[in-house]
Amino acid sequence: MNVAWNDSAPIYRQLKEKVVAMMLDGLLKPGDALPSVRQIAAEYQLNPITVSRAYQELADEELVEKRRGLGMYVTEGAREKLLASERERFLKEEWPQVVERIHRLGLDVERLMNAARESQR
Repeated sequence: MNVAWNDSAPIYRQLKEKVVAMMLDGLLKPGDALPSVRQIAAEYQLNPITVSRAYQELADEELVEKRRGLGMYVTEGAREKLLASERERFLKEEWPQVVERIHRLGLDVERLMNAARESQR
């Protein structure tokens, strides 16, 4: 996990988002164990309470489960659940801003699609 903390959001939330990104990217799969709280705290020089808070939010959202004495594990269906919620959030929060900018710049669908095809090459 490559981490560069910033001041824009609490560190526990940034850590949570890093774990979520790893799930979405397929780096953490159902049944995979998360690194221990102590390991993350030591590796990134964080307070263990900060790490625990990030992990607790993931557990509250049922993306990971606690296994007594074993640690935290990614739940079945976590990626699909994340994809659904992230798509919904994108369409509600980010997409309207993108559409507004497209209109402001006078771009048309054909030009956008050509640019998308070019960027995939």
